[in-house]
Amino acid sequence: MDKPQISGNTIIIPSSTRFLADVDEFVEGLLRDWGTSASVIADIAISVSELVNNAVVHGNKASPNGVVTVSMRREGDTVTIDVADEGTGFNPAEIDDPLKEENLLKEVGRGIFIVEQLMDKVDIAVSKRGTTISISKAIA
Repeated sequence: MDKPQISGNTIIIPSSTRFLADVDEFVEGLLRDWGTSASVIADIAISVSELVNNAVVHGNKASPNGVVTVSMRREGDTVTIDVADEGTGFNPAEIDDPLKEENLLKEVGRGIFIVEQLMDKVDIAVSKRGTTISISKAIA
């Protein structure tokens, strides 16, 4: 795969951060179609961008053979977005607390924390086939 593929409410991108703009355009466009406010779109866009970046860099280890899949669905007034990579996964319990004194000046390690602050719900599922992070937020 050398370019993003869109099918319905799903976009699949090659494992490269150069496709972040494609994901952002896809996600924001669908949210606008669903009548989402600009501030909620911003929260979701920041979260998805962070998760896709993590999926490429940490999940797929930037492998040119990997892909990242972003799927969106709306159930009532809530949108849920799944971001899936093909990596070996991670243990969420081992993520450093970015608020601890020894972690305050680290340049990395805040992605999941930021997403948890912006979204209503964050679920992390790790399997041998990769990690899927599901985020949900009320959009109305």
